[in-house]
Amino acid sequence: MREDNELGAFLKARRGRVRPEDVGLTTSGRRRVPGLRREELARLAGMSPRYLTRLEQGEDHNPSAQVLSALSSALRLDADEAAHLYALAAPRPRPAGEENASDAVQRLLNTWEHVPAYVRDRRFDVLAANKTAMALSGLYTPGQNLVRGIFRDPAVRALFPDWTQVAAQTAAALRAEGDVRDPRTTELIESMLTNDEFRGMWKTYDVQPVRDEIKRFVHPVVGPLTLRRQALTIAAAPDQTIIVYQADPGTPSEDALARLL
Repeated sequence: MREDNELGAFLKARRGRVRPEDVGLTTSGRRRVPGLRREELARLAGMSPRYLTRLEQGEDHNPSAQVLSALSSALRLDADEAAHLYALAAPRPRPAGEENASDAVQRLLNTWEHVPAYVRDRRFDVLAANKTAMALSGLYTPGQNLVRGIFRDPAVRALFPDWTQVAAQTAAALRAEGDVRDPRTTELIESMLTNDEFRGMWKTYDVQPVRDEIKRFVHPVVGPLTLRRQALTIAAAPDQTIIVYQADPGTPSEDALARLL
């Protein structure tokens, strides 16, 4: 398989995660491969094993929408995973994104005095932050990369009591949102593959963009915090995302946030 064959690698990995019994196939005897055999997936997707081999080995880079739909159904991909499959098969040229957050966005962050908020791009580089975000963690300081920090900084690991879950979500979000055609993103991924924990999570081929959710922290000064994370898009800079953390009103976490500064 070609080293740059992301489509083939994704198909092979996801094929290995589908149990034959889950798709109505009967098996007997010892199986040498996890999940579906290539010919089994080809049959389920209504294509020849030879064509599927060409896709997995990177010899065909332009599968039709019908083929992608059939593969998504046969592999039981969810909406995020299917969207990733389509993007790998037919990547769209992206305009050059802004490298910095605008002054207007920085002013907006600054108005949220007791709400940690920062801006990051699709490489998960922090572009801007307010004082509360930087007080919550040095990870949210402009110039930091969230992926490197989460996997390599012991202080960040201690910050998250659910570190394993946070790290896995970070790897899945980078796969969903990162642009593999961007040399700096490719450099980031290659450098992180030297980290055993990142490599293991990256090779699962999980795909999950950042969404609103509850996240727990253990801050070295103010103690435990349970915050609601929200991801906001910036219309003028589609490659940038504002991440905001809020505490529910009247909770100890709200009081703790107020003591950060």
